[in-house]
Amino acid sequence: MLIRKESLVTVLLRNRNKTISESSILEEVFAVLNQNEAQRNQIKDALFSKSSTTTNFFNFDLLETNKIFHIDQIKSICIDYRLRFLESNLFQNPLPEEAITKINELQKLHKTELSGFKIVAPSSAFNLKKYDDPLLFAPIGNGYYYLIHKWGNDVSFLRKWKFKPIKNIENFLLFSVLLSCMVALITPETNLSRQIPMASVIVFLFAFKSIVGVALYYFFMMGKNFNTEIWNREFKEN
Repeated sequence: MLIRKESLVTVLLRNRNKTISESSILEEVFAVLNQNEAQRNQIKDALFSKSSTTTNFFNFDLLETNKIFHIDQIKSICIDYRLRFLESNLFQNPLPEEAITKINELQKLHKTELSGFKIVAPSSAFNLKKYDDPLLFAPIGNGYYYLIHKWGNDVSFLRKWKFKPIKNIENFLLFSVLLSCMVALITPETNLSRQIPMASVIVFLFAFKSIVGVALYYFFMMGKNFNTEIWNREFKEN
């Protein structure tokens, strides 16, 4: 006698139809999807609305320590890589849906509603106020922030070195000194320079004054500033 085989899906459907109708299933699923969409829209509203929130109520036991950062640590990487740390409502690029999902999951896990979001990203990623690759954070409180999501490309190590001369005024002066030393070293000797005492020192001082003067004039005339001054400023550079 042949044993009739039956699909597990068929069995599952038969058992389901004994307890609930198809129309009722569709109504329940529709309600769930609508609720989820409403939650996602609420999160998007919080992300793109200006907020004064500095503290969110997380469940301490559920926090991941490798996602907790102090403002001083965030400030440090912003200065090193010439990035901004600003409110998420200034972010002009689309946020990935994965970020919304992670916020939704966090809110359910910690049984709270998050706000006061901030993002670390290059200046070009923000819609900055005119003056005449991103990390999404939520504040925990007392200067601490919780990393929610990272997207885009990793920041290049070369970016740190590219902006090192304009990290702060000390770096700028040191860079100017080194550049002036190079100019003094490569300047060829002449009969006149051999007759002048400390000619190389004079060349160095002249080069240093010229480099600092021209660089600072161009730098500030272009509306630029040092990394230490702009990392959390909402104003746009020219």
